[in-house]
Amino acid sequence: MEFSEVVITRRSVRDFLPDPIPQEVLEEILEAGRLAPSAQNRQPWRYIVFTDNAEIKKLALNTGLIGLSNIFIRSAPCLIIACADTKKNVRINQQDYYLVDTAISFQQMVLAAWNRGVGSCWLAAFSEKKLRAYLRIPKSWRIVALSPFGYPADKKSLYSKTLTAFAGSKDRLPLSETVTFYPSEKK
Repeated sequence: MEFSEVVITRRSVRDFLPDPIPQEVLEEILEAGRLAPSAQNRQPWRYIVFTDNAEIKKLALNTGLIGLSNIFIRSAPCLIIACADTKKNVRINQQDYYLVDTAISFQQMVLAAWNRGVGSCWLAAFSEKKLRAYLRIPKSWRIVALSPFGYPADKKSLYSKTLTAFAGSKDRLPLSETVTFYPSEKK
């Protein structure tokens, strides 16, 4: 797929086929994250990968009350949790970059997955405290996001359609509202 097609067609997927992601495809996705740029090349990202659906179902029950809205992750054949090691942070202009760096890395994984026909859904609705306790991760790690990964099902569930509509997932602001050219041509 051409890169522009990957960007234009990528969408959040909440309905998955049970088919596992082949190991070589999963490694390609993870490699895309590994190769991401980061401030001063600190590479703060740390990934926890689940490929056992029974373990994903257990994890889904340990994302806190807010995480119950993500119950659809139980059907995914793969789940990746993006963490950032705060010990690898660099602070520039009073800005911590470990979260930004990890988000860039995770987005590269999302795009690499879509390029191989693997869908995902970036999730921030979880209790970091509850999930942290369940995973027993190092104290220096922050959980940035999590995403199920898998091949999209042909038909969307009512739940998926409702979440997509509620989130306004297809709506995008026009460039005129998000970009300012400098110097302005208006005088």
